[in-house]
Amino acid sequence: MTAPLLTMQGVTKRFGGVQALRGVDFDLRAGEIHALLGENGAGKSTLMGVLSGVHAPDEGTVSIDGRPVRFGSPRDAQGAGIATIFQELDLAPGLDVTANLFLGRELTSGGFLSFGAMRAEAQRRLAALEMALDADTRVADLSIGQRQVVAIVKALSYADRVLIMDEPTAALTTGEVERLFGIMRRLAAKGVGIVYISHRLEEVPQIADRVTVMRDGRVVGTLPADAPQGELVRLLVGRPLDELFPPRAATTGKRLLRLAGAAYQPKRPRAGWQAPEDVTLDVHAGEIVGLAGVMGAGRTELLSALFGAGPAGRWRGTVEVDGRPADLSSIRAARRAGLAFVTDDRRGTGLMLRMAVAKNLVMSILRRISPSGLMSPGREVAAVQRSYGQFDIRPKNPAIPVGALSGGNQQKVVLAKEVLDEPRLLLLDEPTRGVDVGAKGEIYARLRELAGQGLGVLVASSEMPELIGLCDRIVVLRAGRNVAAFSGAVDEHTVLEAANGRVA
Repeated sequence: MTAPLLTMQGVTKRFGGVQALRGVDFDLRAGEIHALLGENGAGKSTLMGVLSGVHAPDEGTVSIDGRPVRFGSPRDAQGAGIATIFQELDLAPGLDVTANLFLGRELTSGGFLSFGAMRAEAQRRLAALEMALDADTRVADLSIGQRQVVAIVKALSYADRVLIMDEPTAALTTGEVERLFGIMRRLAAKGVGIVYISHRLEEVPQIADRVTVMRDGRVVGTLPADAPQGELVRLLVGRPLDELFPPRAATTGKRLLRLAGAAYQPKRPRAGWQAPEDVTLDVHAGEIVGLAGVMGAGRTELLSALFGAGPAGRWRGTVEVDGRPADLSSIRAARRAGLAFVTDDRRGTGLMLRMAVAKNLVMSILRRISPSGLMSPGREVAAVQRSYGQFDIRPKNPAIPVGALSGGNQQKVVLAKEVLDEPRLLLLDEPTRGVDVGAKGEIYARLRELAGQGLGVLVASSEMPELIGLCDRIVVLRAGRNVAAFSGAVDEHTVLEAANGRVA
């Protein structure tokens, strides 16, 4: 075992009356990818804030190569070779890749910007990570995965010893995740130590060498990366994995959604949008039905088309809601039919981040709480209080901007907003993306409770344990068609075989 590149010992940090860190020990070796896990509020961000110079510790030491260091600012940490890539990437979308890489550190000659030199150097740095990106491309025109690469290259340009990556895969496709992992492995092979923060437990054994789990400001365990997922969950939330998922429905009610040979035909084809081609499935009252499939199988497109949120077009085949042919040509029509939809992009299309939690919650029921066109404060307060009680949204202050909430609580707001509309059928796309394990358990319990009250739920997820643990039935899509259906108790291998085309 090599000596640690980085050592943090007995680190404590208090914010007013809140003890955020309670004597934390953490270390990182050169060339190691060390996963750091914990629920929101566990102390991960504060610990990394100390390491990156954002916070000064109240007690404890930070050492690089065995020598104690103390950072007064992020620039001091960068000077020691420590860089952080946040989940919300620190990039300027309107500028090209070159400008982003040199922003604030521009190359000049004779008092003028050296555009050619900067572009050549930007292209060299991209090539060093084996990325075929054009340095003249605007960041706004890049995919999320490509932007992540630009953020890595930018960080490594001023700090190349320790790289802190906060939820780097939260918004990436499966292919982009694999490419990112390849870059991380190449960096580690060059001796860069990487702290990898994630809520996706299934990724840990794929990429990490070790994993440290935090809870309530303390380290509760450091394990090999291939430790059983159940053990990681127990450390994270203090209870076993099988307790995360509530019992499945014993009985179901009437059929709420029926698709038979259903296909959606957009008026204008959209590149990369996999239209539903030939889908047959049912969802009953009290039932949670899962949609499985590899990236591009058409899960998101099926849900968005059902909710009238896809490209303009029309349905063919049988599309019935509550036993009657349904007009799902627009969002308004879908809501009238009793459908609600939780998008997979809560920050982009699910919430108004600068608006108060209360205003976000009532967006779907404005007509109901605005008799004669005037907002009723009493009705608004009652609706907001109902949502807080049902979903345990924290902190319990509906006046703060929803963007200030943790990812898990933002997701609770998105769910609560749609449930307030009292739908009969709830469509969910990646309902726990970027959500910690504890909040996932709360969301699962609430969904099962809603199903018990007669709601039908159709959920698409890329997390196979989630589909298997939560759903009563799982329908597998491939190229816009359903190719298999299983009971919720199916094993993961069987579903993956069907998703990849090895089972008809």
